[in-house]
Amino acid sequence: MTNHGHHKIFLGMAAGVGKTYQMLREGQAEAENGRDVVIGYLEPHGRMDTVAQAEGLETVPRRRVAYRDSLLEEMDLPALIRRRPELALIDELAHTNAPGLEHPKRYEDVDDVLAAGIDVFSTVNVQHLESLNDQVAELTGIRVRETVPDAIIGEADEVVLIDITPQSLIERLMAGKVYPTERVQAALNNFFKVENLAALREVALRQVAEEVESKRIPVDGGGRPGDERLLDTAAPAAVGERLLALVKPDPRSQRVVRRAWRSAQRLGAELDVLWVADHDPDAEEQEQLGALRQLASVLGAHLLVEYGDDVAHVAQRVAHDRGTTYVLIGTPEPRGALRRLTRPALPDRLLAMLPGVDLRIVADRTKRVKGDST
Repeated sequence: MTNHGHHKIFLGMAAGVGKTYQMLREGQAEAENGRDVVIGYLEPHGRMDTVAQAEGLETVPRRRVAYRDSLLEEMDLPALIRRRPELALIDELAHTNAPGLEHPKRYEDVDDVLAAGIDVFSTVNVQHLESLNDQVAELTGIRVRETVPDAIIGEADEVVLIDITPQSLIERLMAGKVYPTERVQAALNNFFKVENLAALREVALRQVAEEVESKRIPVDGGGRPGDERLLDTAAPAAVGERLLALVKPDPRSQRVVRRAWRSAQRLGAELDVLWVADHDPDAEEQEQLGALRQLASVLGAHLLVEYGDDVAHVAQRVAHDRGTTYVLIGTPEPRGALRRLTRPALPDRLLAMLPGVDLRIVADRTKRVKGDST
């Protein structure tokens, strides 16, 4: 039986921090130590220092894929697996492949490479994590289009944070070491503002800290008090916790799901996502429900659709059936004076009907998104 490959991810706060450069440096060191190392895919973005780090390493040629009257260059997954190196260096984990290849996303290609027993070094920026999509849009005003499931980070054997200060990154940008000169000013005016980079750096640091903490447990016997060791797989931080997020087939619900998933990860808990439907969904609702189902699948949550006329009563039943300990809901819609007098608000009803269950209202901090980024 083939052993599963070892996956090491180089994580950064933004383009230009040096993820690919460091991946290549460590790949060169592995090759110098006698290991069979090849570049599965490299995207140096014209950065000469990065290109220089790749010298002497074998590269699996890219394959060309015809798409909409264009030829796209993609990683040749079958060729890489046939080559069977000990270690493959694969850049840009969040990349979306051209239609018609083995998988839609590069992280799925990496899964195949690892399953073949090949070790992988890969790179990704923190803003590409699916559960952070809303938070990054709020911080930067830019919606990231290409995302990876957070589980990719959680399942990696090693995550290395490539960290530099925002000021240092801006200096690199202005020196032409990140983007060509003609793109520098636009970058400074948009994504590469100091406040954006500082916020993203904080997010990246917190992400890595949470990953380390989720894998840390006390030593079993024989160790000094307070001794700890790291496990290869995350150990739950709490026993018996289970979250339930109440949603509607509405784009705003995706934010609730992402925030709920982040909470579930911190608690080491499972996440259920519930829509209480009082009618069959129309075409637009079906589309939104499909988007929620896709998001839940990417994050590893469980989407439930239950029919009923009373959201609180259905949520109560589902919470009891699923062993829910924590309920999250979106910001309630404004209610008229008569309705406030005749019927308690949903949060109040949930608190009354689910004693012992924590309730959290996810604030809607949606800002106008200025653009999108890959």
